[in-house]
Amino acid sequence: MNQLDESLYARLSEKARWVWEETLRIHRRSPETRVASSLSPIEIFVVLYYGGFLRQDSGNPRWAGRDRCIISKGHGSLCMYPILADLGYFPMEELEKVCQEGSFLGGIPDPVIPGYETVNGSLGHGAGVSSGMALALKRLEKDQAVYVVTGDGELHEGSNWEAFMFAAQHRLDNLTVIVDNNQISMLGPTDEIVSHRDLRNKFEAFGWAARDVPDGHSVTAIGEALLECRHDRSGKPKVVIVNTRKGNRVPGLENAPLSHVTAIKSDLVDQLLGDSA
Repeated sequence: MNQLDESLYARLSEKARWVWEETLRIHRRSPETRVASSLSPIEIFVVLYYGGFLRQDSGNPRWAGRDRCIISKGHGSLCMYPILADLGYFPMEELEKVCQEGSFLGGIPDPVIPGYETVNGSLGHGAGVSSGMALALKRLEKDQAVYVVTGDGELHEGSNWEAFMFAAQHRLDNLTVIVDNNQISMLGPTDEIVSHRDLRNKFEAFGWAARDVPDGHSVTAIGEALLECRHDRSGKPKVVIVNTRKGNRVPGLENAPLSHVTAIKSDLVDQLLGDSA
């Protein structure tokens, strides 16, 4: 695939809207879920899973020929539940049971959920796990790609930077890191806690081919950046820094300093969705 056509981008935009709505519906039923963190990466996941970047088989989630997607910011992937259900990894009815007794769809996902590769609770491990996978695939001379979606606050963990040095050292050009750069961590803006101060330059200093996406809620911009990564022949691991908004499109939640631990009141969800289902 050398480009994504306009009709596909239009379908991806429609799908992103649907995922946003379904994420709010899940949160209305299960307000203990971390919704703000799950609204910022929606377009990232939609482009990855519907844009033709991942070779996967929903009927056989552990298919040996699959590309890998490591969701490192597990708490912020509530939006993945409707995507996986829509793609056939599990029945849509399961979305009604999130966080209920007996459900395999919890507030923090793990590999019991079809479509999830790793345990995603403790932050800071996705980069290391994905680097190991990318190295193994290279040694086996496989052409599969490895993607990892991480949050910017998660990059405060030093284990990430060890993995980034490792990936550059071994020229893991089959590895692409996507940073959901919403610039707010649990206790406030990342710049006020441990500032990244030009994340792109940091990655480039570590030997990575880096790209910025200024509008992280544009499926077109994300798709074009990922296509550039696919055709990059520099021999370096790739990173796409996607500038998003935490709590995207929810009044009072979007970019609020403590949005990470804030639930949306059900009447506001009703208002945003135009329903009371």
